[in-house]
Amino acid sequence: MLLMNNLMRKFFILFSLLFLSIECIPSVPCGVGLSDTIESQILNNGRAWRNLYYKIKGDQFLFSTEFLPGSVTIEGRTFNSLRLKYDIYNDELIMITDHGIIIQINKEMVESFGMVFDNFYNFKKIEADTLNSLTGYVNVLYDGITSLYIKYRKEILQLAVENKYDMFNQINRIYVKKDGVISRVDSKREFLNLFKDKNQQLHAFIRSKKLKLSRKNPGSFQPVIEYYDTL
Repeated sequence: MLLMNNLMRKFFILFSLLFLSIECIPSVPCGVGLSDTIESQILNNGRAWRNLYYKIKGDQFLFSTEFLPGSVTIEGRTFNSLRLKYDIYNDELIMITDHGIIIQINKEMVESFGMVFDNFYNFKKIEADTLNSLTGYVNVLYDGITSLYIKYRKEILQLAVENKYDMFNQINRIYVKKDGVISRVDSKREFLNLFKDKNQQLHAFIRSKKLKLSRKNPGSFQPVIEYYDTL
């Protein structure tokens, strides 16, 4: 029995040393844990991207044709230090991987993302429902009891350049979410009509702060909404 125990002990020590001498697991890159590999598979769950619009003047992206620093949240997991482009013509998020592969991230899985250009921009995905027609990614300017969103998109203008070439044209829309309903706002009047229950207080607030509300400056609506949420 003693001899058997000694043999078993030697076998265990030999097996442990052999296991520790293995530098990498065959299907996993050195220095990368199994959990990291699984997370990479979640993030890279998209399809290869190629530019279909190179003949059109301008581009389909928001802010820049360069990949911008950003982060993406998928199924509750946030992935940082990414390089992203936001294609606002197709409302799709593009990423370049560490291996230089450009992919279109699976939109069904994305909950939100952030990008840095001149400032940090926070986007979230709006799902279609029976109350609202707005869907896809929106820039969140304010998210409280009431919310303020910007929807960026581009359209293609046919033969807009020298009557020969098509051209991209950007359109920005402002939306306000109030009482669960998302409404598009194209003017100061439409904006204030959403808040008739507190219209008098809001007019007084705008006058006291000397605010100039303009669709061309979506951020100008934010102080008013923030104040409304305190009433």
